[in-house]
Amino acid sequence: MGSRFPSHQLSNGLYVSGRPEQPKEKPPTMSSVAMPYTGGDIKKSGELGKMFDIPMDGSKSRKSGPINNAPSRTGSFAGASHSGPIMQNAAARSVYITSGNVSAGGMSASASMKKTNSGPLNKHGEPVKKSSGPQSGGVTRQNSGPIPPVLPTTGLITSGPLNSSGAPRKVSGPLDSTGSMKSHASFAVHNPAVTNLSLDDEFSFRKNFPKPILWSVILIFVMGFIAGGFILGAVRNAILLIVVVVLFAAVSALFTWNSCFGRKAIVGFISRYPDAELRTAKNGQFVKVSGVVTCGNVPLESSFQKVPRCVYTSTSLYEYRGWDSKAANPKHRRFTWGLRSAERHVVDFYISDFQSGLRALVKTGYGARVTPYVDDSIVIDVNPANKDMSPEFLRWLGERKLSSDDRIMQLKEGYIKEGSTVSVMGVVQRNDNVLMIVPPPEPLTTGCQWGKCIFPASLEGIVLRCEDTSKIDVIPV
Repeated sequence: MGSRFPSHQLSNGLYVSGRPEQPKEKPPTMSSVAMPYTGGDIKKSGELGKMFDIPMDGSKSRKSGPINNAPSRTGSFAGASHSGPIMQNAAARSVYITSGNVSAGGMSASASMKKTNSGPLNKHGEPVKKSSGPQSGGVTRQNSGPIPPVLPTTGLITSGPLNSSGAPRKVSGPLDSTGSMKSHASFAVHNPAVTNLSLDDEFSFRKNFPKPILWSVILIFVMGFIAGGFILGAVRNAILLIVVVVLFAAVSALFTWNSCFGRKAIVGFISRYPDAELRTAKNGQFVKVSGVVTCGNVPLESSFQKVPRCVYTSTSLYEYRGWDSKAANPKHRRFTWGLRSAERHVVDFYISDFQSGLRALVKTGYGARVTPYVDDSIVIDVNPANKDMSPEFLRWLGERKLSSDDRIMQLKEGYIKEGSTVSVMGVVQRNDNVLMIVPPPEPLTTGCQWGKCIFPASLEGIVLRCEDTSKIDVIPV
């Protein structure tokens, strides 16, 4: 056709005026394929099973193909229409587009509504409704596996199996005391909220006495003995040697006195220290508070007697070494009691002041520096004659891999349980209306007690003082 107006022929044979429309790039269509319910069987998982070369279940496999009895999608363009079956492919088998009528003034087709759904189609060609949670009505719920139990809403971290509601399941039957002791020991050692105290936290006169002064005194006496012996051999005069011997005996007696009665003197110093009132205590002030103990978030349990709800526990095993006996430790001397095993733990707790009635949080957990002065009581005395009379003690030794051969042993245990009366020495700290007692930055010095011939001692960290709680009735809290 010769014309000055450009024209082109459509695919259906109709000639129209104008230039042919340039093909537009279609945006990529995102689609998803509903995964079948497998019930944990990998043979029913489709493509996932093919990745592992597992034969699929032919009776339930999904196949691509035309949908039977599916209605045709109609569209209008310049009076022409066509219909046919909808083919499903692997990428987007459930995508369909519905177009509206074309306006009379324009030639290009504009869709009045575009709807895209992903998933399988029912027999009427409509997408199957899915629900992602419990809904009312006749909606089919699809799950890909068992629903995990819901945790309790209290926020507590529990151990052991859970029931269907998420709460800890009660298990009936005899408890294994061995597993109980193992779990308690592991809990106390590995829990960061528990402070594990060592033997260095106990009072020792040799550790408190300054080492330079001690070695200076030893050097002076060595020189005195050498000089006294030389004068005695040269001029037959024993006065200097006698003086040195008397002074040496006096200093040795003084050192022995402090080694034996030093701890008792420190306990007396703590008892005489005046109590402070928390209501009027200033921030950063060193105070001593006496009151009733309340457990914090992490209560303890004593190792041997299984006393519950404690804030401090101490269990020590001592052995007596005779002439032919084995040593409890490398520094154990003969004819003395030596420490073989020790377990001491302390956690944060609350104390209610007797004077003001206020309650303060004592920060003794999480590795804080603590100096305890808690009286221990003898729980059991064991000798070769009665070692088989206490199966609990033998089980306790077995859990700690300690031998129970012919030894003279003594087990001591001390604890501070809830309701006990204690004295705490530390620094007051107020933080957002929370009253706390924290370890002081510098150690506390007791000073010289000349009337009792006691040298000064240093108390580091928070000082805990409690008498033997096994002989005192506690206050119920």
